Amino acid sequence: MNPAPKDVSDPSELPISPTPNSLRPIVKRQRGIWGIFSSTFLTIFLAEIGDKTQLATLLISAESQSPWIVFTGAAIALITTSLIGVLLGTWLAKRLPPKTLETAAGTLLLFISVMLLWDVVQLG
Repeated sequence: MNPAPKDVSDPSELPISPTPNSLRPIVKRQRGIWGIFSSTFLTIFLAEIGDKTQLATLLISAESQSPWIVFTGAAIALITTSLIGVLLGTWLAKRLPPKTLETAAGTLLLFISVMLLWDVVQLG
């Protein structure tokens, strides 16, 4: 049974319960739809242009002599991988705090960088 709430006229007299960082509300950056869209488009476009996926698409198109079929297949493949990324990111965001995701992403990128650097050193 809970005790009856006290009538408090001064808010400073309210009991203060410490709130752990994990329970604080997440403050989302307020960006408009076009801001999110344009930053996503530019990031993915710049990352993909000249990427090995684009080189593979170029070679398949040159070899097959069917550019529109290659374009359709490549577009559907990129849309599918993007959908998987969005669904996985949404699933992770519901289960992990943003700070943990940032740390994990940074650690993963550092690991990939070290492995790429190791490959370069091994080739040289």
